[in-house]
This record gives sequence, C-alpha cells and structure tokens, in this order.
Amino acid sequence: MSRYRRAAEWEIHQATWLSWPHNRHDWPGKFTPIDWVFGEMVRHICPGEVVKIIVKSEAHSTKAKRVLAKAGIDPARVEWVLMDTDRGWTRDLGPIFVENGDPDKKNGVAIVDFQFNAWAKYDNWDLDNRISSQVAAAYGYPLITPAHHPFVLEGGAIDVNGQGTLLSTEECLLDTKIQVRNPHLTQTQIEETLSSSFDVSDIIWLGKGIVGDDTHGHVDDLCRFVNSDTVVLCQEGNPNDDNYALLAENKERLQNRKLANGNPLQVVGLPMPNPLYFDGIRLPASYANFYISNHSVIVPTFNDPKDRIALGILANLFPDRVVVGIHAVDLVWGFGTLHCLTNEEPLGRKTLS
Repeated sequence: MSRYRRAAEWEIHQATWLSWPHNRHDWPGKFTPIDWVFGEMVRHICPGEVVKIIVKSEAHSTKAKRVLAKAGIDPARVEWVLMDTDRGWTRDLGPIFVENGDPDKKNGVAIVDFQFNAWAKYDNWDLDNRISSQVAAAYGYPLITPAHHPFVLEGGAIDVNGQGTLLSTEECLLDTKIQVRNPHLTQTQIEETLSSSFDVSDIIWLGKGIVGDDTHGHVDDLCRFVNSDTVVLCQEGNPNDDNYALLAENKERLQNRKLANGNPLQVVGLPMPNPLYFDGIRLPASYANFYISNHSVIVPTFNDPKDRIALGILANLFPDRVVVGIHAVDLVWGFGTLHCLTNEEPLGRKTLS
C-alpha cells in the first residue's frame, strides 16, 4: 500500500502554481494594480523553479504575458495552463499535492481529492472545485480519495513540517456554527482524514485566526513552520487591539510543546502590522502569509514601520534564500495575500523514510 506525505514548503519544488487574476469582485475598485503584483511574485519565484499559471483563455494569457514581459521575466520559466476558474486563490482552490512512495507512480507526486466550497461562504465555486481533478488528469498524477470522503479542505487551513506534525485552527476546521467545512464529521474523523492524507501523527490545534480573516481562521495568516522544529507566530503588542488576546492564547497553546519527531517546538514571534482598513473594513494584513519558494521567500508588506522588522526576522530564519517584501496593501483588499495565491508542487521522491 502506498504512503503519502505532505512535504514542508521549504523542501524543493518542481513548480509553483498561480491563477492569473480575472475576478474583479475579489478586489472591487482595486483590480487594476493586481496584475502588477502578480508580475512581482513571478519575478521573484521563477529564478528557482517553473511557475505554472492557470488562465481562463488565450486572451487572458495574452494579457498576463504582456505584464510578465514588462517585468523582464524569461518566458521559458513560465508554463501556461488553460483551465476555467471562479477566482484566483490557488492555495485553496488548487491541488493539494503529496509525495507518494510507489515507484510506479509518476514522479512520486499525487493529489488528494479534497473538495473546495469557497470557504463555506460564497456561492461561486463550481469551477474552482474541478481544478484538482483537472490537474491530476492533465499531468497524470494519481488522485487520492481521502478518508471520510467527501472532505472539504483548503491549503491555507493547514501547515506541516514534513516530519509528522500539522498545524491548523479550531476556528477553521472544528467550528460547528460558522463557515462549517465538514458538518457531517466529528473532530476524530477530521483528525483521521488529516493524519492519513498527509502522513502526520501530531496535530496542533490553535484557537482562532486573526481578525478580518474572511476564511474564518486559516492558519497561514497566523502561524507557520519555518523549519522542522520552529514556527513563527504572530504576536500583537497593543493590548487594546482585537488580535491581542487571541494571539496570546495561541502562544500559550504552543508553550512546552513537543513535536512528532520528538523535538521541542521553538516559537519565534512575528509582529503584526498596524491595523489596516479599507472602506471601513479591517483587512487580514499579516506577515505570516509569506511564501517559501526554491529561490526566495516573498513576504507581504504594508507600508508599515514593522515591515522591516518582519523582513529581518524572516531573513535570519531563511539564510539560504533571498527574503524580499512585496507591496500588498492593494492585494489584501481581496482578504488574502501571497501565500493564499501560491501553491507549491513538490519535487517528489520514490521512497519515503
């Protein structure tokens, strides 16, 4: 029987996936600059890996190619994938890749057949929900049925260290009243599905995600593994801020925690930017929504004095990669930033330790 493992994000990728923006409703009144943010993302990712970009049509790809050409990006580093989508949040709508241990399986990579329902909040998700199976068919990857199928899961709801431990939040996956992903399942069944799908034996449940998070608690705005034994955890220094208590409570949950590999968990604090509002709405601005590519770590920045502090912390944690900030004040109006838009395809391997 094959085994499957979710690789840690810092392990070598064969590609990064993006879905070129087309839904103006995701960034109402701010759609125009988003193409150029995507250009910056691709510019910093493509030196280390191919970037596979989903587009709706040939006309859509022509527009995107113009942006990338102006950004000076080598077209040989980009692969265009023609598939129709509702939105562009590739971390959540795209395939959740795992590595398999069967030498007969293509490139040691498989896709878990999780379902996507637009964070149990929006009604335009039919096209997005087909992407995982379409990618599996197009690239010849096995499509693995998770335990307790059908199972709704977005990539931003989890983070792994590749050595048996997974992070998530109770607010996202265990809440039984708001944006409920899997109302037919118990906590035990949810944990069974996560454990068997990703080869993890240790699930760390944090409490709530940050204020303004449209996904209702995605962990990738809150807490991220940066190596097998270390996480960065957002912390708020202002006791009057709505994030202060919930972030402090999450820090308490991680104290004196041991990991599946037997090592103690190391926790590094990551500041929160000052509250960011647009049109009277608080936005989920967070430095934790960074993306680790083969070449670089791209970090959302917010024209905030804490930008340089966050970049410095992450630069110390990733000495083998270029850590670069990408302006995300316009991007976060879509209630997500860099990690939400990217999706890593692992290199794969023939055997698992």
